[in-house]
Amino acid sequence: MHRGTDAAVAVREQDGIFEVEGSIESRYSNEDLAPTRLADRRWGTWDIAALWISMSACVPTYMLASSLISEGMSWSQAVLTIFLGNTIVLLPMVLNAHAGTKYGIPFPVYCRPAFGMLGANVPAILRALVACGWFGIQTWIGGWAIFKVLAVFWPSLEKMAAVPVLGINAPQIACFLAFWALNMFVIYKGIDSIRILLNIKAPLLILLGLALLFWAWSRAGGFGPMLAKPSAFAPGQPKAGQFWKFFFPALTGMIGFWATLSLNIPDFTRYAKTQKAQVVGQALGLPATMGLYSFIGVAVTSATVVIFHESIWDPVVLVTRFTNPALLVFALVALGVATLATNIAANVVSPANDFANLAPTKIDFRRGGYITGVIGILIMPWKLVADPSGYIFTWLVGYSALLGAIGGVLIADYFVVRKTRLDLPALYSDGAYWYRGGFNPVAFIALAAGILPNLPGFLGTVKWATVSPFWLQLYHYAWFVGFGISFVVYWALTRVTARSRVAAPAPAPAE
Repeated sequence: MHRGTDAAVAVREQDGIFEVEGSIESRYSNEDLAPTRLADRRWGTWDIAALWISMSACVPTYMLASSLISEGMSWSQAVLTIFLGNTIVLLPMVLNAHAGTKYGIPFPVYCRPAFGMLGANVPAILRALVACGWFGIQTWIGGWAIFKVLAVFWPSLEKMAAVPVLGINAPQIACFLAFWALNMFVIYKGIDSIRILLNIKAPLLILLGLALLFWAWSRAGGFGPMLAKPSAFAPGQPKAGQFWKFFFPALTGMIGFWATLSLNIPDFTRYAKTQKAQVVGQALGLPATMGLYSFIGVAVTSATVVIFHESIWDPVVLVTRFTNPALLVFALVALGVATLATNIAANVVSPANDFANLAPTKIDFRRGGYITGVIGILIMPWKLVADPSGYIFTWLVGYSALLGAIGGVLIADYFVVRKTRLDLPALYSDGAYWYRGGFNPVAFIALAAGILPNLPGFLGTVKWATVSPFWLQLYHYAWFVGFGISFVVYWALTRVTARSRVAAPAPAPAE
């Protein structure tokens, strides 16, 4: 019998996959947080790979290399950095995915053994807030596509003055809110309503990207000068000898691109049939798609220099140059559908679960999605993506410092301390994972230890404080620093104190 639940819960195991027999009645559970049944584990290798192809083939991936090339990298250096970053982040992605597949639990529940039953809300909300930022960015891109279609037919829309403080004009705000409302409607209808869009989205955007690639190659008679342009870091170039100084923070930023999903990947792999399916599926779907789609962005943009005598990185802006109205509308509708599908899958599922974990009996997937939507507006996402340098060093690197530290604690706890063994019913009770008042002090000490060394560099980067060059350089490795320190501190503290592994007396159950 576990405190916090209404009845004893039995667990059965089949081929290394665990399932709760019966239902869990607990104040720490609802339909979205309960363990997945074996009958619902239907995702095979291709399903996991298709999920990553679908999420990776998106407008931000297309534009990702632009932030690197604009700072001096050659196209090959940029694409290789993106591929390498996604190969590195694949490791914590696969490791964190293990618990989701083995026990059928979502990310907030996965946090409970390390952080405590109540403490799990802290990493869940930190991850959710980052997802809200990404939700806002993707929603802005979808609204931007709508605006550009309208501006083709009514050019005066582009000439309207920006609204003070916001920095965008009224039609842009209206298009952003229209696309936001579409996302809210999908959330209202439930995640099943996006299933068809997810199924067609991956091939749709891949085909659109390859079509753009062929169009650019044929119109430009090749891919243009950008592919021939040397790196600004090469000998004799403006930034000669500075490559490694830029490479490592850039690599950290590329890791940060999917650092969010590397934590909440159990939200998806809880539906995987086997560990092999999640490992192979992710390995096939993530690094290759990110490398390919970023190369498409580089090559097409390079050709635009020849075709239009200017560099056009934004695919939304590029397709507005098409002279055929039907082709124009089709391309932008395809971008809008693809953006909507990616947004729901990558940026709503996790924060909806994370917010639900705050009050499982009061917040469900739908309400959690609404909270995500409101925060996505307040964060003003158009400002996050306006400056390539700020996009890398402030947004991607900044939140990677938080998420790397969380990942270090989770992986140290699950693999090193617990050897992948969890008490499944206790994840929904006031028992083994209660610690002190519902919080595990060791996890929070380790989390703070991983975050604090990166804080001075972040403050210096955003110009909120003047710090020494040492802290700025350390900040360039934010994800690695956060992950490594938190991992080691958590592991070391669990070795020197039995309290971190033995639960404190649980409170008496509420009458």
